[in-house]
Amino acid sequence: MLLREKSQRSFQMNRQLGSSLAVVAGAVNVLGFLQFGYYCANMTGNASSLALKINALDVRAAFLCLALITSFVLGAIVCTVLVNMGRRKGWGAVYAFSLVLEAVILVTLGVKSIWFTQVGVPDGTAALVLSFVMGLQNATVTRISGSVVRTTHVTGMLTDLGIEISDWLESFYHQVDDEYLDIIKKRLWLHAQIVFCFVVGGILGAVGYMHCQKYILFIVAIILVALAAPGILENARTSAHKK
Repeated sequence: MLLREKSQRSFQMNRQLGSSLAVVAGAVNVLGFLQFGYYCANMTGNASSLALKINALDVRAAFLCLALITSFVLGAIVCTVLVNMGRRKGWGAVYAFSLVLEAVILVTLGVKSIWFTQVGVPDGTAALVLSFVMGLQNATVTRISGSVVRTTHVTGMLTDLGIEISDWLESFYHQVDDEYLDIIKKRLWLHAQIVFCFVVGGILGAVGYMHCQKYILFIVAIILVALAAPGILENARTSAHKK
């Protein structure tokens, strides 16, 4: 699921990966809002908040919005640098390692959050770290899918979903090539499932925040490692056979 990219990938691969990471993104987004009052995966909202805070001359809040957006972009930059470097060095599991890196960051943040909670010191960097992680994740799935799938926000997915529903309904009144209709149906299912999983992830994030706040980031990290492990193991087996 994490070894093939772009045209080598099937709709099923994109659907499985996109849906899984959408759950992660939905959970992290809700956790960021409940903990800090900002959506760490939704840069559209943060950009709008930035404009509002500037208009209200609220320099501190405007700076935080700008920092969240910058952190998200930095996450995408880091992912792209790692992927490009991995390609040059022939690392077949470079995308899987990106998810492992995301998991490591979340575990580190979880440990840090527990410590700061214990000593009573507010952790103002956590929201920025979550935004960085979401930028890293979104760039990972965007690159591997050839921009077919994005998981940290649903605006684009809902737009694609609306287009595909329209094309599907039109097929009842106008003749459409069977192969093209099959593509429409697959894309419709893909984007509908990703949106649904993002919402489910948000629900799970809220439940986790209420009942196991200290450990929710560790749970999310375990999910990421579970997604990355098959790709890393398969790449290791392939490399061993080549030798």
